[in-house]
Amino acid sequence: MSQQQPDPEVILKQASLIHDETSVSQAVSRVAGEITQALEGEMPLVLCVMGGGVVFTGQLLPQLAFPLEFGYVQASRYHNRTRGDEQLVWKVKPGEEVRDRTILVLDDILDEGVTLAEIKAQCLALGAKRVVIAVLVEKDLGRIKPIRADFVGLLVPDQYVFGCGMDAYGWWRNLPAIYAMQN
Repeated sequence: MSQQQPDPEVILKQASLIHDETSVSQAVSRVAGEITQALEGEMPLVLCVMGGGVVFTGQLLPQLAFPLEFGYVQASRYHNRTRGDEQLVWKVKPGEEVRDRTILVLDDILDEGVTLAEIKAQCLALGAKRVVIAVLVEKDLGRIKPIRADFVGLLVPDQYVFGCGMDAYGWWRNLPAIYAMQN
């Protein structure tokens, strides 16, 4: 743990609970039902946005009642910090497998929308038929974002949130509830 990163136990003790485990579970089930209704018969390629989207994806996939293929992309602006850089850094881009397919992108949060907008643009540039986006949470920023999610589990306030795949300085992605860091 570096000097600039606070102690993870202190972060959690000082945080405020935003959505408890039951609310998260109910939201994932609701989104799964909405996605199943919307994409039934499409056999989409599901792309998890690593690493934040892994918890949401792991909870959601078993509840989707249709055949699908699975892959992932990895791009970040945060790098274990609480503010994103202007430039998106790709670790794994979408590939040719998206061509002529319906793509379902799963991520933990729609914050400013920069990362998800770029992922969607990359998939479309590679020939995806359509790109549908589902997020566990959307942050209410009070302004227009460059992209909209087709499916949203929960709303969170304009605070730095963590848990359920979202981290605080690299910690606490494993929490089953969603918390807001102390300002």
